[in-house]
Amino acid sequence: MFSITFITNANKEVEVKEMSNLLRVSLRQQGGIPFKCGGGICGTCRCKIEEGLENTDKVKKKEEKHLTPEEIAEGYRMACQTFVSGDVKVSWDPDRVVKK
Repeated sequence: MFSITFITNANKEVEVKEMSNLLRVSLRQQGGIPFKCGGGICGTCRCKIEEGLENTDKVKKKEEKHLTPEEIAEGYRMACQTFVSGDVKVSWDPDRVVKK
Protein backbone atom coordinates (compact mmCIF):
# COMPACT_ATOMS: atom_id res chain seq x y z
CA MET A 1 0.00 0.00 0.00
CA PHE A 2 1.04 3.55 -0.73
CA SER A 3 -0.16 6.96 0.39
CA ILE A 4 -1.49 10.02 -1.39
CA THR A 5 -1.32 13.27 0.54
CA PHE A 6 -3.70 15.99 -0.59
CA ILE A 7 -1.68 19.02 0.51
CA THR A 8 -4.32 21.61 -0.42
CA ASN A 9 -6.89 19.69 1.64
CA ALA A 10 -5.16 20.13 5.03
CA ASN A 11 -2.57 17.44 4.17
CA LYS A 12 -5.22 14.72 4.14
CA GLU A 13 -3.45 11.39 3.69
CA VAL A 14 -5.06 8.23 2.34
CA GLU A 15 -3.78 4.72 1.66
CA VAL A 16 -4.03 3.39 -1.90
CA LYS A 17 -3.14 0.32 -3.93
CA GLU A 18 -0.55 0.42 -6.71
CA MET A 19 -1.73 1.96 -9.99
CA SER A 20 -4.62 3.85 -8.38
CA ASN A 21 -6.01 6.74 -10.39
CA LEU A 22 -5.39 10.05 -8.63
CA LEU A 23 -8.78 11.61 -9.41
CA ARG A 24 -10.76 8.48 -8.53
CA VAL A 25 -9.00 8.27 -5.17
CA SER A 26 -9.73 11.95 -4.57
CA LEU A 27 -13.42 11.40 -5.30
CA ARG A 28 -13.75 8.28 -3.15
CA GLN A 29 -11.73 9.62 -0.22
CA GLN A 30 -12.85 13.27 -0.40
CA GLY A 31 -9.38 14.45 -1.33
CA GLY A 32 -10.72 17.64 -2.85
CA ILE A 33 -9.11 17.81 -6.31
CA PRO A 34 -11.52 19.86 -8.47
CA PHE A 35 -12.99 18.15 -11.54
CA LYS A 36 -15.70 18.42 -14.17
CA CYS A 37 -15.43 15.78 -16.87
CA GLY A 38 -13.09 13.15 -15.40
CA GLY A 39 -11.88 12.20 -18.87
CA GLY A 40 -9.05 14.57 -19.76
CA ILE A 41 -11.19 16.91 -21.83
CA CYS A 42 -11.76 19.98 -19.63
CA GLY A 43 -8.48 20.47 -17.75
CA THR A 44 -10.18 21.18 -14.42
CA CYS A 45 -8.25 18.52 -12.47
CA ARG A 46 -4.87 20.14 -13.15
CA CYS A 47 -2.67 19.56 -10.14
CA LYS A 48 0.98 19.52 -9.14
CA ILE A 49 2.80 16.48 -7.86
CA GLU A 50 4.88 18.13 -5.14
CA GLU A 51 6.64 14.92 -4.08
CA GLY A 52 6.78 11.50 -5.69
CA LEU A 53 6.59 12.47 -9.36
CA GLU A 54 8.72 9.40 -10.08
CA ASN A 55 5.84 7.33 -8.66
CA THR A 56 3.44 8.40 -11.40
CA ASP A 57 2.89 6.87 -14.81
CA LYS A 58 3.77 8.33 -18.21
CA VAL A 59 2.20 11.66 -19.25
CA LYS A 60 -0.72 11.06 -21.64
CA LYS A 61 -1.53 12.87 -24.91
CA LYS A 62 -4.66 14.34 -23.29
CA GLU A 63 -2.47 15.97 -20.64
CA GLU A 64 -0.22 17.50 -23.28
CA LYS A 65 -3.26 19.39 -24.61
CA HIS A 66 -3.70 21.19 -21.28
CA LEU A 67 -0.13 21.44 -19.95
CA THR A 68 2.98 23.00 -21.46
CA PRO A 69 6.23 21.01 -21.56
CA GLU A 70 7.55 23.35 -18.85
CA GLU A 71 4.56 22.65 -16.59
CA ILE A 72 4.97 18.91 -17.10
CA ALA A 73 8.66 19.21 -16.19
CA GLU A 74 7.64 21.09 -13.01
CA GLY A 75 5.36 18.22 -11.97
CA TYR A 76 1.95 19.34 -13.20
CA ARG A 77 -0.44 16.55 -14.22
CA MET A 78 -4.12 15.99 -14.91
CA ALA A 79 -5.44 13.96 -11.96
CA CYS A 80 -7.89 12.05 -14.15
CA GLN A 81 -5.04 10.75 -16.31
CA THR A 82 -2.51 10.03 -13.55
CA PHE A 83 -1.93 6.65 -11.93
CA VAL A 84 0.36 6.26 -8.91
CA SER A 85 2.74 3.42 -8.04
CA GLY A 86 4.18 4.85 -4.82
CA ASP A 87 3.77 7.67 -2.32
CA VAL A 88 2.83 11.06 -3.76
CA LYS A 89 1.96 14.49 -2.41
CA VAL A 90 -0.31 16.61 -4.58
CA SER A 91 -1.51 20.22 -4.51
CA TRP A 92 -3.75 22.37 -6.70
CA ASP A 93 -5.01 25.93 -6.96
CA PRO A 94 -8.43 25.93 -5.25
CA ASP A 95 -9.36 29.22 -6.96
CA ARG A 96 -8.48 28.16 -10.50
CA VAL A 97 -11.40 28.48 -12.90
CA VAL A 98 -11.34 26.48 -16.13
CA LYS A 99 -13.17 27.91 -19.11
CA LYS A 100 -14.36 25.55 -21.80
